[in-house]
Amino acid sequence: MRTSHFLKSIAKAGICSAIVMSAITFGSFAPKAHAATPETLNLISSGKQYLGTPYKFGAPAGVTYAFDCSSFTQFLFKGLDVSLPRTSGAQATVGKKVAKGSLSTGDLVFFNTNGKSISHVAIYAGNNKIIHSSSSKGVSVTNLNNSYWSKKYVTARRVLS
Repeated sequence: MRTSHFLKSIAKAGICSAIVMSAITFGSFAPKAHAATPETLNLISSGKQYLGTPYKFGAPAGVTYAFDCSSFTQFLFKGLDVSLPRTSGAQATVGKKVAKGSLSTGDLVFFNTNGKSISHVAIYAGNNKIIHSSSSKGVSVTNLNNSYWSKKYVTARRVLS
């Protein structure tokens, strides 16, 4: 009886190992999230210094008294010596495309808020949160999965390695 139990345990372990190995092998083809780095954590921390800063459509690049969504991302990434285009649509062409399920801290996240095209950009802050300059709240941290933003999500791009 003990031998039979031992053999069943080995068989179960073998099946579990095969399943795990299959998941690892097949998972290697999917884009992966990267762990937050000191650089990306610093990016989010820098962004949080501007919480509550008012939204102003067309805010000039480089000013900090007001931001629109793309001037905010452009400003923060410039602090990391990363040059981004001025508009959210143009920023959506930079870096590597990332699947929503593989988002990492520091990834740019894009939304269609005008019903036509990409019209908003945010920075993924981890834990399903984004930091952005929104027209209703200025610079704020928002849940990516709230009913408004989840419906408007289009794509994400990784510009930091």
